[in-house]
Amino acid sequence: MTLSEKLARNLKSRRGKLSQDAFARKLGISRATLTRLENAGQNTTLKTLNQICKSLRCDVGDLFSDPTKKSS
Repeated sequence: MTLSEKLARNLKSRRGKLSQDAFARKLGISRATLTRLENAGQNTTLKTLNQICKSLRCDVGDLFSDPTKKSS
């Protein structure tokens, strides 16, 4: 699995039942950018990753971990 696919899975998992519009607003990015990231169709910048991490209160490594595995 590529990094972009890991990021896509993780973002979809973290979005849950929120609409893409609502989640994108929460992240501080456009809905179009979120759509492309969730479809693994766009590479992202460090600036965008930093914004997402700040909004989700997580580390960048968390965005590339397996979202189905719970940490102990």
